[in-house]
Amino acid sequence: MGEILTREQLVERAAGERAAGRTVAFANGCFDLLHVGHVRYLEGAAREADVLVVAVNGDESVRALKGAGRPILGERDRAELVAALRSVDFVTIFPEPTVGPLLEALHPDVHCKGTDYTVDTVPEREIVKAYGGRTAIVGDPKDHSTRDILARVAAAGR
Repeated sequence: MGEILTREQLVERAAGERAAGRTVAFANGCFDLLHVGHVRYLEGAAREADVLVVAVNGDESVRALKGAGRPILGERDRAELVAALRSVDFVTIFPEPTVGPLLEALHPDVHCKGTDYTVDTVPEREIVKAYGGRTAIVGDPKDHSTRDILARVAAAGR
């Protein structure tokens, strides 16, 4: 099981992994109601390096991104579910609206984003490029979503 760490702990652990000659991949997301698309995204990210770090959006940033009634699960629960996946080594929760500050603190070798992006459309690509990292697009086509799952559950309950 992956470890849930504070930002400071994560930066220290990642430095230790690099000192031991291992590469670090980074993925992020809300992970509200974990589904197969999330699993495939994180498995793809894990294949990009020796160690996978996953940053989970804090509750306030999920509300800002997804709207009222979200997240369904709190940040600690979401972090624990993500940490339980075999492909994940470390998890942290970030409160900011973007992962830019975390990328600047961590400097992962590879920043992984899902297939709803291209390398050119990743918002943090310039941050990653500035410290010499690379961006990778991983996972399966974006045809899974928590929003769709919630809609199906609501329809089934009628």
